[in-house]
Order: sequence, then structure tokens, then C-alpha cells
Amino acid sequence: MLHQLTASELSEKLHAKEVSAREVTQAFLDRIATEDQHYNAFLTVDAEYALAQADVAQSQLDSGTAGALTGIPVALKDNMSTTGVRTTCASKILDNYVPPFDATVVTKLKEAGATIVGKTNLDEFAMGTTNENSAYGAVHNPWDTERAPGGSSGGSAVAVSAELSALSLGSDTGGSIRFPASLCGIVGFKPTYGRVSRYGLVAFASSLDQIGPFGKSVEDAALLAHVISGYDNLDSTSLKDSQIQINDLKSGSLKGLKIGIPEELFGDEIDPQVKEVFELSVDQLVKEGAIVKHLSLPSIRYGVTTYYLIAPSEASSNLARFDGVRFGPRIESTGHVESFCATRGQLFGDEVKLRIMVGTYALSAGYYDAYYHRAQQVRGMMTEEFENAYKDLDFIISPTSPIVAPPLGGITDQMALKALDLCTIPANMGGFPSISIPCGLAYDLPVGFQLTGPIMSDERLLQASYAIEQAFGREYRRPPIL
Repeated sequence: MLHQLTASELSEKLHAKEVSAREVTQAFLDRIATEDQHYNAFLTVDAEYALAQADVAQSQLDSGTAGALTGIPVALKDNMSTTGVRTTCASKILDNYVPPFDATVVTKLKEAGATIVGKTNLDEFAMGTTNENSAYGAVHNPWDTERAPGGSSGGSAVAVSAELSALSLGSDTGGSIRFPASLCGIVGFKPTYGRVSRYGLVAFASSLDQIGPFGKSVEDAALLAHVISGYDNLDSTSLKDSQIQINDLKSGSLKGLKIGIPEELFGDEIDPQVKEVFELSVDQLVKEGAIVKHLSLPSIRYGVTTYYLIAPSEASSNLARFDGVRFGPRIESTGHVESFCATRGQLFGDEVKLRIMVGTYALSAGYYDAYYHRAQQVRGMMTEEFENAYKDLDFIISPTSPIVAPPLGGITDQMALKALDLCTIPANMGGFPSISIPCGLAYDLPVGFQLTGPIMSDERLLQASYAIEQAFGREYRRPPIL
């Protein structure tokens, strides 16, 4: 069946004229219509819009101008602007917002001939760890629908894992691509900060946010990363000469690869069975000739605390525009200030309000130096420690998540939830490229293997990840879905 194929396999069939772009798109639209009731992965699906793009893709295939993603269905996290298509950020305050422009990544997808099948569910404004903070209900993990898929890009991860879309895009601020990829048993890649334009991404924390791909395989994720990356003069943080090249993706070797395991990412916080699966995976890499070194990066211990000062501070600033005047609906009250308070108080969810308050406090006069400025100093220290480690290492590895997918509602302690970002946060702090690859099962649920590299090492990272994927010697594991 078409939905069971990887994006690379679908591309081969499309180019060989074994199937049409409309047939592929319709197959996934039909699957969304029948199966997404179990997952709640999509917030908006416009079949007519998707099929119109499929027809454009077919014309490219027929004329010989098609690329690797032509006719391939892609789902978008619903914090990326799409012309004429609702973009909600899973928040009531943007319930009926329809952007007049496309995000740069959307423009690039259209130019590549991909078909956008829908917008996916997320934690409201990308703020959350389990994708239970959406105003439109929690997303359910295909491996066990009573469990969380991880957040905040849970809908995009589930779209690929449940085979509702061949590929998808998410955004990663503190692990929001890699964490759900790990919990859903797929590949999730966060490129170097600045290699993918953030123009048209509704900002959460601007110095941390980065768009990246989900796929069933490293090859699939790399194909999508190649298409969406590159310099964009609409994004002031975009890097020159930054398109990710994948011509040598399959030519890498693990022999002599130097990888490090920080003790701070492999401590008591890691579930024993997750640790065992990870250790077996490392053993396999050693058999393939990789050189493994254990090291200490002390600043990692402060990563979660530092992140939860910097990210809310930037969120406080970025979300100030949603006030019932400039964006979103307005709840009228007895005066302007009262209307402002009513609008934000009733239309923002609890987690968003909490982070705005924390960020506003950290930026306030008298506390800025003690909290936000100090957090930025620790961020710089962490980045320097990683950069020094890369002088002797090619990559740093760890489990992606300290646990497997938790039951929905199973973690009520907010600090315990935030601590789950322990392994993923450092890559965002330094802007480093990082990827999660499935490496096995614990408790019959997926475990992710995380690989993080130096700035602008995306090509080498993907190449090594492809070789690692082959070394694990495991075919893509489908969740127990129809």
C-alpha cells in the first residue's frame, strides 16, 4: 500500500510513472479521513488544496522537470504560515487566523512540487513536552493511543509514524522535533540554527527556534532538509551559503568516527531499559569501528533551568502582539485594559500564560541581571564546553529522551515534565545540528538515539546518521497500526 512506503520509495514510483501524484495524495487524504480520529494529529486538512498541488506536481513529472520531492505528501506543524489556509498555533487566540503569506519553507515546498496535505496539532504556541497543551485536544501516540507522542511537534511526528503523511515539518526550540521523533519511532532532524529560514514561523523563542523535518528514514529526512534549507533575505538570522547538500549522504563510514557520551546525559535520569537499549546501540557502533569516549560537560546540569528562563523571556516578548487589537479575537470588557486582560486571560492556555509570566518577571527591572542575563551567561558557557569537546570529537551522542512515551496525563509534576528536555536542550542553546534515530524498543515502545554535531556540520551529521542507521541493521519498525 502506498502509505507504507518511504518518501524515497514513493518518489521512485512517481518518477517511473507507476503511480500518479494525485493517486499518492488521495491515498494519504483517505487515510487521514479514516484513521486520524484515533490520533488527533491534524487540525486542518484541505483536500481540494492538496489535490490541486498534486496536479501541478504531475505536470512537472510529465514534463521531466520534477525533483525528489515532487508529488510527495508533506504535513506542516500549524505554526507555519500558509496563504489562505488557517494557521492556529493550536490556540484559541488564533482560532480563525488565515495568513496572507506563506512561510519560506512552504514556498520552497511548493517550488519543489511537494503536496501539502494539512496542518498538524501541537502544544499551544509550541510550548509543551507531551502535546497535551493544545486547545484542540491531545495528540495520541500510534504505538499506544493511551500514551503521549511527545511535544511540541507531536502532530507532525504522529503524521509520519501513523502513515498519514510521507513527510512532515516541525519546529524545535528545546527538542520539539527530536523528542517526539524518539517517542514515535521515526527520524527527526534539527538543522544548524540559521540554515532553514524562520520567516513565517510564528515565533516562540527566536534565538532557539528552528524548523526541521520528520521522516521514516534518514534519507527521507535529508531529502526534505535539502529542499527547505538555504539563505533567505527575509530572515535576518539566515546564514549565507546554507543549503544542506546530500549528494554524499550514503558514502560515509563509521570506522574511525570519534563520538563522545557526556556523563550528564547518561545519569540516573535515564530509564534503565532506555539506557540498556542505548548501550547496545553504542556497542554496535564500536563493532563498526567507531571510537567512543566518555566525558563530562558540567554546564549541562544547568541546561533545563537556563532554557526555562531564556525561552519564556523571548516568548513574553513575541506573544505580546496577541492582544485582541493587532492579532486575534477581542473579548470586550469595561475598558481597554480590561479587554486586554480578558482576551489574553481567556484565550491563552495555562501553559502559555505561565511562561509569559515567568518570562515577563525574568525581564523586569531589578531581576533582568539576576535571571535573564545570568541565564545567557550559562548558555555561553555551555556552548563553549560543547565547542571545545568538538575539537577532539566528531559528534556527541546520548539517548534522545530519558524515558519512553508516557501515559497521557501520567506526568502531573510540571518540573518533571520540563526535565524530560535534558538531552535535547543543549543543541538549541548552541545552535548545533542534532538528530534522533530509532535504535530499538524498551517496554515495546520506541527509543531514540541522538547525535549532535558542531555548527554547520549538518552534511557530516546526516552522513554519519545514515551509516548508523545501516549499522543498527533494523528495518523501519511500524507501530501497531492498520
